[in-house]
Amino acid sequence: MLGGAAASPWDALAQDGQEQHPVIGYLNGRSEQADAPFTAGLRRGLAESGGNMDKRVIFEFRWGDNDATRIESLAAELIARKPAVIFAGGGVGTALVAKKLTQAIPIVFVNGGDPIKVGLVRSMSRPEANVTGVSFLATQIVSKRLELLLDFVPKAKLLAALVNPRNPDYASMARDVDAAKRTFKVEFKIYEASVERDIDMAFADMATRRPDALLIGGDAFFAGMRRKLIALSTRYVLPSMFDVREFAAEGGLMSYGSSQTDAYRQAGLYIGRILRGAKPADLPVLQSTRFELIINVATAKALGLEVPNKLMALADEIIE
Repeated sequence: MLGGAAASPWDALAQDGQEQHPVIGYLNGRSEQADAPFTAGLRRGLAESGGNMDKRVIFEFRWGDNDATRIESLAAELIARKPAVIFAGGGVGTALVAKKLTQAIPIVFVNGGDPIKVGLVRSMSRPEANVTGVSFLATQIVSKRLELLLDFVPKAKLLAALVNPRNPDYASMARDVDAAKRTFKVEFKIYEASVERDIDMAFADMATRRPDALLIGGDAFFAGMRRKLIALSTRYVLPSMFDVREFAAEGGLMSYGSSQTDAYRQAGLYIGRILRGAKPADLPVLQSTRFELIINVATAKALGLEVPNKLMALADEIIE
């Protein structure tokens, strides 16, 4: 196994008269720019954990820039620094790689997969080993997203769905899409994308097929490519449903899902506890329960849509 943890993450406040500054290894499959709102949430959680902890740690950042093939080498670099804690974000695969490479350094993850099903932990209440974190529902609420999207386009007959086949929860996502298809009696054209050129090819085909709306599957790769997805959805006049607030805030039509920023904040609180001596095995995996519907009215107008009164009443935030 690569690397190991220090005997004590916080090691009191001083050693040989010098204040300790524990290193947090920040491993993320997305880009620094795409992850900025979530990184801020993690720092906020560290601050809330007390003792100015957000200012007393040193971050070592490693960004995958949406290239999954880089994650293992980046994780090995971090482990060589012997950080007190590794934070793993930007997809289930990031946490799985970190877990494979070290069983000694505490790992705190944030992702939208089922942590038991993909093999991150054995139990939500007692994770065991060196891994714990926050799980938010990214793939299990397809039906609700589709329901809200159809409120915008009630006469839709053909919908497109964009999913990532490399997502460990891909099978569950595909089943959810199939179930939603039967429930709402609409036709679906499913597009798969795991690299940027796949997205370009998918939208080129949509330009020909002309679906009435687009459902973007919850996925870290898509979150990292959100500016491109928003731009293409607008260019092809496709009313689109996304999974996190940042899509709608940056120009997407609407989003519905767990707050990733809040999930990162909760991860920051856990990192603070681990730095004070808590063991990951004793920290239950948290299930994010804060859901939010965000609607961008300006984008709706650009697409020639009127926001239904029902959605206006349900929305947690309206972006003008």
